[in-house]
Amino acid sequence: MYSEEELLPLSGIQHFVFCPRQWALIHFLITYDVETTTTEGQRRLTKVAKCCKNYGQRVQNSVFECLLTEKDLITLRSALSSIINKETDSIRIYRLGNYYKTKIEQIGKETSFDIEGTLII
Repeated sequence: MYSEEELLPLSGIQHFVFCPRQWALIHFLITYDVETTTTEGQRRLTKVAKCCKNYGQRVQNSVFECLLTEKDLITLRSALSSIINKETDSIRIYRLGNYYKTKIEQIGKETSFDIEGTLII
């Protein structure tokens, strides 16, 4: 049979009809480790954080949760690649998929908000 990840829920079809872009969003976890013993490294760290902030929310010091389309991911990956020093820095991108909420366990202080929830301004 099919796994739960392979099935398309009815709500997914409704989301596609309402907003195709939102339907195409995939949850990603971006983590990075930038060498900061030099001034240049500290600048790169700031640039990487600012770049990630444009695409998602910071949930820990060097960890961002992002809802991205495949096109957004390509753009973000390219931007981050141009910032880091590939000899000393590291970026990891985890694709959490559609059922990401079942894959995240929070212990301690909640530092993020539901990225898909209602936003009241």
